[in-house]
Amino acid sequence: MAKHYDVAVIGAGAAGMMCAAVAAQRGKRVVLVDHATRLAEKIRISGGGRCNFTNVNAGWQNFVSENPHFCRSALSRYTSQDFLALVKKHHIAYHEKHRGQLFCDDSAEQIIRMLKDECDAGSVSWRMPCKVSGVEQAPEGFRIATDGDPIYASNVVVATGGLSIPKIGATDLGYRIARQFDLNVIDTRPGLVPLTFDGPSWQPFTPLAGIALEVDVETSSGKGKSAKKGYFREDLLFTHRGLSGPAILQISSYWTPGTPIRLNLLPEVDVAEELIGAKTTVKKQLGNVLAQWLPARLAEGLLLANGFTPDGRLADMADAKLRKLGDAINRWAIVPTGSEGYKKAEVTIGGVDTKELSQQTMMVNKVPGLYFIGETVDVTGWLGGYNFQWAWASGFVAGSSIA
Repeated sequence: MAKHYDVAVIGAGAAGMMCAAVAAQRGKRVVLVDHATRLAEKIRISGGGRCNFTNVNAGWQNFVSENPHFCRSALSRYTSQDFLALVKKHHIAYHEKHRGQLFCDDSAEQIIRMLKDECDAGSVSWRMPCKVSGVEQAPEGFRIATDGDPIYASNVVVATGGLSIPKIGATDLGYRIARQFDLNVIDTRPGLVPLTFDGPSWQPFTPLAGIALEVDVETSSGKGKSAKKGYFREDLLFTHRGLSGPAILQISSYWTPGTPIRLNLLPEVDVAEELIGAKTTVKKQLGNVLAQWLPARLAEGLLLANGFTPDGRLADMADAKLRKLGDAINRWAIVPTGSEGYKKAEVTIGGVDTKELSQQTMMVNKVPGLYFIGETVDVTGWLGGYNFQWAWASGFVAGSSIA
């Protein structure tokens, strides 16, 4: 007779291990299944190898979803402070960086070991590497087909992540299982990803690769209740293929193909007004004037891209031309042609429709005993530890709810 478990968790990443540990420490017989040979590779590479494991400011407003209020319940029941208490319990040294981001002082491996230890404290069984080919309902719950013996469980939690970074093992298994049970899946696309620009319009900017500066960036898509508007003040990085840096990664989660992003390269300066006001007192070349606010190479590149000569004298410029230049710097609207795709994306936008799930338990409304958590669900956090917090919170809620 095959062993029957109370809970089978598919996916031994952040959300899966959290869920397995919580359920097992409540006395449930839990098996954790993953196709990978190494545990939690996405945790291992995160935060430059130090794992930005949460953000002290995490709240529902920091997430993108077709149903943005869905995540409120889980995030309120398991907060960043709750996870921080777990980190402290395991004596992991950490530090706070930019805007509430918390990182390990040492290594992301510490978070992986912590979660593994929490699972072992509940005597979780491990099936790794073990490839899952499908899930079906059985007389006493579910039967999970694998490349080895089948697994039987009263409850199944799908924590298989999204499509981002396929080289470390990302697959569409979670979405296939959802569709198998006739659940709606919101169209997926890369999120927290650099944006690209092709063709002659970008040629003037390719020599600017490597330049970074703090900017305001915004975009909007959709209309009415479905409209999504994003705005961030973060660092921008010019690359050979387009734009990157935290500003672009953040706005990419709100951007849809064919729509512009709007950049203010000098948020604290009204460029047109400053230039017009300085015409009578500053006897300098235009490039030198701009270089007091912008990196010199960027100032020159922006002037050339907008039809100005860097060595032209400010005093000789018409007000109308200076206003045009001001708009190009303070209100630069540009349409990306694409993104770097899942290979460079940190997360996947879209996923299992939250309307299919209970926000209190993460269980599928029409399939008792089947749960979806983490990145597989249509809940995507901002850059800066928010996605890990969603993994911890959704995993905790599911693990706490399984009867």
